[in-house]
Amino acid sequence: MTPVNAKRQAAMFATEADGPYAGIVLNRPVDQVFSYRVPKSMQGRLKVGARVRVPLGRGNTPAVGYCVTIGVDPEDGVEPDRVKDILEVMDDPPLIDAPMLELTRWMGSYYACSWGQALDAVVPAGVKKAAGTLMRTFLIVPEETKLARETLQLPPKQAEALAVLCRSNELLTLDDACRLARCAPGPITALKQKGLLHTVKRRTDKPLVDRVKDEPEAVRAPLDLTDEQRVVLDTMAPALDGDGFAAFLLHGVTGSGKTEVYLSAIERVVARGREAIVLVPEISLTPQTIRRFKRRFPKIAVLHSHLSDVERHRHWRAIAAGEVQVVVGARSAVFAPARNLGLIVIDEEHESTFKQESIPRYHARDVAIVRAQKLGVPVLLGSATPAMESWRNAESGRYTKLTLSKRVAERPMPEVGLIDLRNEKPERGHALGGLSAPLRLAMREALDDRGQVMLLLNRRGFHTFILCPKCGYIVKCDACDVALTHHKGRKRAMCHTCDAERDPPEFCPSCRTGLHYGGVGTERLEREVRAAFPDAVVRRMDSDTMRSPGSHEQVLKAFKNGEVNILLGTQMIAKGLDFPDVTLVGVVNADTSLHLPDFRAAERTFQLVAQVAGRTGRGDRPGKVLVQTFCPDEPAILRAREHDYLGFVRHELERRREHRLPPFGRIVRLIARGPNESEVRRFLDGLASILKSLAPDGVVLLGPSPAPVMKIKNLFRYHLRLQAPTARPLQEMLHQILPTVVLPGEVELAVDVDPVSLL
Repeated sequence: MTPVNAKRQAAMFATEADGPYAGIVLNRPVDQVFSYRVPKSMQGRLKVGARVRVPLGRGNTPAVGYCVTIGVDPEDGVEPDRVKDILEVMDDPPLIDAPMLELTRWMGSYYACSWGQALDAVVPAGVKKAAGTLMRTFLIVPEETKLARETLQLPPKQAEALAVLCRSNELLTLDDACRLARCAPGPITALKQKGLLHTVKRRTDKPLVDRVKDEPEAVRAPLDLTDEQRVVLDTMAPALDGDGFAAFLLHGVTGSGKTEVYLSAIERVVARGREAIVLVPEISLTPQTIRRFKRRFPKIAVLHSHLSDVERHRHWRAIAAGEVQVVVGARSAVFAPARNLGLIVIDEEHESTFKQESIPRYHARDVAIVRAQKLGVPVLLGSATPAMESWRNAESGRYTKLTLSKRVAERPMPEVGLIDLRNEKPERGHALGGLSAPLRLAMREALDDRGQVMLLLNRRGFHTFILCPKCGYIVKCDACDVALTHHKGRKRAMCHTCDAERDPPEFCPSCRTGLHYGGVGTERLEREVRAAFPDAVVRRMDSDTMRSPGSHEQVLKAFKNGEVNILLGTQMIAKGLDFPDVTLVGVVNADTSLHLPDFRAAERTFQLVAQVAGRTGRGDRPGKVLVQTFCPDEPAILRAREHDYLGFVRHELERRREHRLPPFGRIVRLIARGPNESEVRRFLDGLASILKSLAPDGVVLLGPSPAPVMKIKNLFRYHLRLQAPTARPLQEMLHQILPTVVLPGEVELAVDVDPVSLL
């Protein structure tokens, strides 16, 4: 952080250290700072950013909040005699620093939630409950006791116990003191009764638990950079060596060495005593990423959802203590408490997993940009298929565009072939499965040539639908407007939206006809592959098989070592992974997201096909990609076949500009949901009328209408969209309207600013 930024942030959150009043925000949908009195016993001990327990409402129910100001007067001129006392200070030191307070304040305003809701999302649960620690009582020898010790007339046991406590360089518990002084608790209790000792409670690590697990990695020297990599790093050098904000978009084809650019950029930052945060979109990428970073940096911390609360808390503390050089993690790692941040890297920045789907509905990429702006540090976005918004920002000059147009070692991009599934015929006596004849033949050739195969199918389960061939009835979830998926291994029909499951039905409940089980999921594909290639070692990676801790790493390590011949799975295998012996990639169905009612459907299809195609041909052997599709003439698939991102961008941006869709406009989506459909519809109709009456020129309202997935978890869903050329009029409307909205009955309202999905 530059001195200028530090002064500005300190001024924004300036406080009176001993002020009698504190401003507290709560994890409630009320964007208000509440005033509470700081009791004398807490004055000087309560700091801005600490959690506190306060009495709330008429019943004085204890609630947890965050201290955001301390001053001599109550907030908003509240009468002092109406201000209640804080009950407890929960953190020492505070969990939140001044820059993070400023960032969360922006989040609350931009994403239409309260400051308290944003703050509560920043701190992991394991940190809040201090997982892996316990509260212990330590003995303190006051300074006056130490000075008077030689003159005190004490029994021998008490004198020896006091001497032990005075000699110790660390705080001792009662048990520690008794052991070292070889005495019972009595003499020490007597010293406390005489006022010669005090006690203090502190949290400490539980015994016999390592602070941070650290697997040793052989240190490797940096790789020789390509000419393009050197140009990219030279362009970034002034920002990496300076003290100012800069945003870079690194567009590099798959296999072009983007990760080496990240590593080299971070090395420059770490050499200046700064820290870096690296965001990755998938947990499956984290083990491989961590290994690569550990080979260059000895002090790595990890933050992602598969960590236990204890692990997450210990990594968080190590980061906050300045013991870490690089933080690697998924979406929430953007809030890592790095106190001397020098660079933020977002790998695969186009991924929708960077968007949080619950309050606060933030996008980690955009939060990273704002955090970097506020701290005055550079941010680097990287992707082979950048998001339309990021590309537009680079074209307009908001970001600096960096390019890696060639693969490392001049390796060619893989040949991509299309298989038109409309022309595929099932074998006699068999239903059409996941593998077409050309794909099956290519797999045999790759395996015979000692190559490895990856198969992408972005559908879990065995059969993806169950329907009645006579009346057309589709078996859906009782709680959701979603077709159930048949998981044959578990003998269950499951909803992939709410995770409900039940026994697979045998007959149509409407006409009692036998049901047809159809569609291909990863479970069925695995069985088909094992039957077709009985001598091959096959592994499946999806959320059904990767449930246990470390499962991603185990499978990927076995694949890397050549112990697995065929790896199949969902999109978690599609990006960022580097396996030089993969010579064939098969996209089993490229159409799974192509026809969804979402303006980003084509973009997602192109990205998925292009990314998974990039997993092959990364070693010395050429790679091949086969894409199965019912829509071979779709522009997204044709452009992906040619590795033509620029051509796809031109086509897609022209379409977006015509309809004023992002990045040529901004969207806010309002979703009302509740158990009574008519009540939900009436509420949103009424809200839409108010919004239309207040909408300034340029703001367009679409809807209300039923959401594409109309029911989830027994809640009916209706939505409407607000569109405008810029974000400002939408934000002004939200801030004007939302505080006045009264929700009827059990109706809920979700506000999604910059949504990545319209389903």
